Amino acid sequence: MEAIQSLANHLLVAMPSLHDPFFSRSVTYVCEHNEQGALGLVLSLPLEATYDELFKHLNIETNGNEDDRVLLAGGPVDRERGFILHSPLGNWESSLTISDDIALSTSEDILKAIAKHQGPEDVVIALGYAGWEQGQLEKEIEENSWLFAPADKDIIFRTRPEERWLKATQLLGIDWTQISEQDGHA
Repeated sequence: MEAIQSLANHLLVAMPSLHDPFFSRSVTYVCEHNEQGALGLVLSLPLEATYDELFKHLNIETNGNEDDRVLLAGGPVDRERGFILHSPLGNWESSLTISDDIALSTSEDILKAIAKHQGPEDVVIALGYAGWEQGQLEKEIEENSWLFAPADKDIIFRTRPEERWLKATQLLGIDWTQISEQDGHA
């Protein structure tokens, strides 16, 4: 297989044959991908907790308007740590610029702004992340666990988490309802 360049700012779309409980029918946004490995946020696994519950838990003052958007399980690694994927970039204390208009932040200042409805327009908050060691993601792609596509802000920020996998497969031009998950034999 030809060497894969960076998949940062791409969506990983799980193949139907990927049966890992965390990644089955998942969509993961790749935030960083280099020779050391990759880091991404799973966008398709909603938690039962809301942004408002997170703000209360962290004693972050809100403007009184309840925020019932759901938090995401961003991955199996460091599940107590929050990650904020957002657009536009802004000037937050701790941010990783991923593209011209998407960043990943981990600082409290952005959470305080979101709580007061003064933060970025598009926001996804996830607890935990998905991580791959050097060469691991490339191997999983070779094993047909993942397809990938350029990031789509509509899928990332404006599609319900439980609908993201289907939307991402449509972005790839695939209709999984027409494909069997069984191996074929001639």
